[in-house]
Amino acid sequence: MSAAGQQRPTLLIISFSRIVADARLLKQIRAFAEAYDVTTCGYGPQPDPRVEHIELDDAFSTSLKRLQGVALRARRHRFAYWVTPYARRARRLLRGRSFDAVLANDLDTAGVALSAFDPQRVHLDLHEFWPGRHDDVAEWRALRAPFFAWQLRTWASRVRSATTINEPLAERYAAEYGIRCGVVTNATEFQDLEPVPVEEPLRLVHSGASQVNRRLERMMRAVARSSNGATIDLYLVGTGTAYYGSLQDLAAELGERVRILPPVSHAELVSTLNRYDVGLPFLPPTTTNIRMSLPNKFFDYVQARLAILTGPTPPMRDLVEQYDLGVVTDDFEEESLTRAIDALDPEQVRVWKAHAQRAAEPLSAERQNDGWLAPIARIAEESRRSA
Repeated sequence: MSAAGQQRPTLLIISFSRIVADARLLKQIRAFAEAYDVTTCGYGPQPDPRVEHIELDDAFSTSLKRLQGVALRARRHRFAYWVTPYARRARRLLRGRSFDAVLANDLDTAGVALSAFDPQRVHLDLHEFWPGRHDDVAEWRALRAPFFAWQLRTWASRVRSATTINEPLAERYAAEYGIRCGVVTNATEFQDLEPVPVEEPLRLVHSGASQVNRRLERMMRAVARSSNGATIDLYLVGTGTAYYGSLQDLAAELGERVRILPPVSHAELVSTLNRYDVGLPFLPPTTTNIRMSLPNKFFDYVQARLAILTGPTPPMRDLVEQYDLGVVTDDFEEESLTRAIDALDPEQVRVWKAHAQRAAEPLSAERQNDGWLAPIARIAEESRRSA
């Protein structure tokens, strides 16, 4: 109950992800938990002691995956969606429940949300551009891209409001699907840190997923080939995969200036990054989403008060130039990155780290939260008024 004795508005946050390990979802929970009675629905344990949690099992048997594949090839998209056991379980557990507002995360929860609730109570956070997630893979383009395009036309177009992670993606959703999106970047919450003194040789760092389409070997080879002695540590999620193993083998081959380190928790990441000099969100444009990306790691590096060295990915390039945070390479080739590393001047890196200190507050998640708070507040107010 609120101080005025009125019941607080209720909010469901749903995601087909392990919420306790999902940075964007955790930001949503922290943004809403003080003013709303929040219920979460997703994989894994309760992500916050202040919320009720509906836990889903992410198991998906081989036989059902094969059946979904048959449905995708036959363009039976509705069947392909509901054959997933976690979608059916979420629908079953949520039917009969009532919430003033629903925050559905990622396109794949839209069908569940609209099956259980009035579309006018649903805000859809699309995150990235779904038809462009893995469009470097021919089979994915043939089967998954049409599946997601169908979900956008069938479900996403019906929700009360939507958000995505940057303006170029919002423009594309509007142009191709008529979906008007607000923008909430993947900004990191403000961290009260100071830049650590620059050391020589310079300490470079990269954090994130070890996915083949990110071409992480380019960064590793570029550092090893540089002539100024710079080092790089990579904190990578995805241990145990064949690609992760290949990166470990490459690091051993390249020598002690290149290290693959175990991932650190979300809570510890920024303070760990703070020990370095330059962050590398260097992602060759192998997919539509990567070509248009403005990833968590960019904002992690700002909060860690690092200089930034990135390729010419437009959303990252624009912020680097706007806040004078570092350097943008001419292209995404290994040779260009090596030249940029060789050209790094420790005194200039100190200046860029000082600029990151100034940019940390305006580029923080707290400045972005209104992109969720305002539409959810409108939905909740309308719902309670019509009740």
